[in-house]
Amino acid sequence: MSSREFYATLNAVVVPRPIAWVSTMDADGVLNLAPHSFFTVACVRPPMVQFTSVGRKDSLNNVEATGEFVVNFATEALFEQINATATTFPPDISEFEAVGLTTEPSQTVAVPRVAESPVAIECTLHTTLELGDSTVVIGRVRRIAIAAEVLDGNHPLIGRLRPLARLGKDEWSTLGEVRSISRIRYTDWPGHYPQNPQHP
Repeated sequence: MSSREFYATLNAVVVPRPIAWVSTMDADGVLNLAPHSFFTVACVRPPMVQFTSVGRKDSLNNVEATGEFVVNFATEALFEQINATATTFPPDISEFEAVGLTTEPSQTVAVPRVAESPVAIECTLHTTLELGDSTVVIGRVRRIAIAAEVLDGNHPLIGRLRPLARLGKDEWSTLGEVRSISRIRYTDWPGHYPQNPQHP
């Protein structure tokens, strides 16, 4: 396989991938907004998240220039706008304006968040790690802003968040079926795990 073909195959089998809808600002104050589907929690204490820039994108340039970014939650309702912000606009054009999204001030960083998104994770840059043609960006979480309508008490409900995820090719996925199961403590083994009758 060529490296491009292998990349497409990897994207098709490492699924579903959550989307970091990253807002950044360059040194001149021009805003950028772009989806990154190589995204996860990097650390719990202190809380950190990470996303990967495949190649050198405006998001990476801006984070390195200012040391700040916001991860906005990618929802099903914002599907078309999220996809549109993946367009390779010139650096002097703000995706917020181009796709008709509203900015909202963050509390701990200068970079604004997407007002239409129910969750914003405000971050300062902790470190970057270059790996081949990609750069992992790790951010220290400074604040999480969550819309009241997606909360049950202090807990965000997945059915109200309605997240989007990336698959292979041009495919995306929505929430689908949600299943719950508790973890099994060793003292409760085998718990609800089905036993093999040949190996009690």
